[in-house]
Amino acid sequence: MYGPIRKTRLLPVIMTMIFLACSEEPLRVVKELSVEEIGADSVYSEAELQSVLDEELRFLELEKQGRIVDISGMNVIKENPKKVYVHYMPWFQSKDYDGYWGQHWTMTNQNPDIIDVNGKRQIASYYYPLIGPYSSSDPDLHEYHFLMMKLAGVDGVIFDWYGSRDLYDYGLIKQSTETFIAVMEDLGMDFSIMYEDRVAVHAVDQQLADSVIQAAQQDFTYIDQTYFTSPRYLKHENNNVLFVFGPEHITTEAEWNQVFSVLPVQNRPDFLTLWAAKDRVGPNATGEFLWVAPDHLLAHQHYYSIYPQNNMVTVGSSYPGFHSFYTAGGWSDGAHEWTIPKDSGQTFVETLNYTHQEIADFIQVITWNDFGEGTMIEPTEEFGFRYLQLIQEYTGVAYTLNDLQVTLDLYHSRKNHQGNAMAQALLDRSYKYLKDQNLSRGSKVIAVVDRFF
Repeated sequence: MYGPIRKTRLLPVIMTMIFLACSEEPLRVVKELSVEEIGADSVYSEAELQSVLDEELRFLELEKQGRIVDISGMNVIKENPKKVYVHYMPWFQSKDYDGYWGQHWTMTNQNPDIIDVNGKRQIASYYYPLIGPYSSSDPDLHEYHFLMMKLAGVDGVIFDWYGSRDLYDYGLIKQSTETFIAVMEDLGMDFSIMYEDRVAVHAVDQQLADSVIQAAQQDFTYIDQTYFTSPRYLKHENNNVLFVFGPEHITTEAEWNQVFSVLPVQNRPDFLTLWAAKDRVGPNATGEFLWVAPDHLLAHQHYYSIYPQNNMVTVGSSYPGFHSFYTAGGWSDGAHEWTIPKDSGQTFVETLNYTHQEIADFIQVITWNDFGEGTMIEPTEEFGFRYLQLIQEYTGVAYTLNDLQVTLDLYHSRKNHQGNAMAQALLDRSYKYLKDQNLSRGSKVIAVVDRFF
């Protein structure tokens, strides 16, 4: 059995010191590094880069001839076999990619066109993504996010999903979700869907379905035909895993029996509800998952002491904290005005170690990128790569801070050389090196592009 995060496998995490409330000994961190310091020793000579460029141009020609075949998947070795998935919000739009700023960057009163003296755009969050506000449909983003996850030892994502209809921004969320799948399959990452059952009510309100049950049936049919068919759809003990946030509106066993009746018997998934909600689903529920709550660790203690005894799928839930922008952004009347401090990473370590017990079948990290609620572990200006390093320590991968930086460098180089076909072809080569876990060569190819293009 793997124990909690310990100092024996410690990587240089971006913080000063963290004490693990749930472990036998503290995780001690020796140095705090700024983003500018990372990779400062990765300086290549002109001759070295010219040699790499000449080689890569030959490789591109060989690729055109079909003499170099791309590998499939990115087989990251983890010392810790526990599966780790991150909850993912595919709901962002940016002006440079989509032509407008989406509501999750603006809420009701923020304007990302306003840029402060530090170069930061005004967004609806107390935190700022390291790459700035982005579009969920941007393929450069997909590459960046999922390479980051792989290098941290993350096994896949759980998409927050709002149904199959083009209603409000739900159609955009569905579309963005589906743009991710090809990259995830290419990198060998699993994914699952977390259904929001309120969308069925909205479909009826907008006369897009005759009943809430019919609307949910249509959504489940779409999930079955579009997502369950992917070879990378998340499975637990050979069953597809489907989550529901709640349910809040379809709340009886009889109703869920009708919803599930549209699925082939062989495709009945493991269906996981929010904790304390399985009675609304009856035997259709095979497990429950914990979420961020004001009582914080008390909720964890209750969940892990009670739920596994019911022979249900048990999901370990980890998060870095909670600091909602909803009231400040005009989306709430104060209902979310409670906080869980990040405490320089201690909160994440506490909750991650709770989930490390044998009773957790797998882990859901809450979240990758919910900037509105302040639960993101995605690299930000405020904490850099801190949470990815902690996951690296937990999963036991061999990668380091500098390896994460290479992925960030690739993203920036993609953006700096937009419209340059040759530069992008070389950066495609860099992506393939990273996928093949040849980080050194991938970094050199990025340096070639930045030097000569």
